[in-house]
Amino acid sequence: MHVVPDLKVLYFGTPVVLISSRNPDGSANLAPMSSAWWLGRSAMLGLGDSAQTTANLRREGECVLNLPSSAMVDAVDRIALTTGRPTVPEHKAAQGYRYEPDKFALAGLTRQPSDLVTPPRVAQCPIQLECRVVASYPFGGTPSHATAFQVEVLRAHVEQDLVIPGTSYVDPLGWDPLIMKFCEFFGGGRNVHPSRLAEGWRMPHGRRAVAPTS
Repeated sequence: MHVVPDLKVLYFGTPVVLISSRNPDGSANLAPMSSAWWLGRSAMLGLGDSAQTTANLRREGECVLNLPSSAMVDAVDRIALTTGRPTVPEHKAAQGYRYEPDKFALAGLTRQPSDLVTPPRVAQCPIQLECRVVASYPFGGTPSHATAFQVEVLRAHVEQDLVIPGTSYVDPLGWDPLIMKFCEFFGGGRNVHPSRLAEGWRMPHGRRAVAPTS
């Protein structure tokens, strides 16, 4: 039997992406997000208009989409409630966000130079996609509160062990992406780590005890 629960969130599960972009002062920003999908060599990214990453993409027109594995969940969660905006928007402050100028350091991640764009890659991420923005669209109602960015993947960097030998394909059995479902972290089909984001958004399941990964 189906019910009509008037869902508040439609977030059934998408890969987590760490977007690296360049701030106005030339420093690197790093932001976790999971409203992303791909088709061919293009991707669509959904970002809130108050995000520093949104401003950076509009100004610079380029980024790197770094895809973490589920084993990297702790690093991702450490920066989940941070923003690269020195002035934290009021609604984000109410959710527990704080300004963090160096998210790479906070997450314990390493900058790696990109080949074709200015923002750095995340060395620990098994998949890194250098991208340029080709279009952007208002999204999320009237007035809109978010932007959908269409980006072109200029170059894909993939950990060698994930490539099927003799091909140009990623091994789907070897690749275990970090997935976010309703603000909770999943990998290999199981809940892998407590989520600061779920706490910040006051999700009803956010206070369940979840054993952290070793």
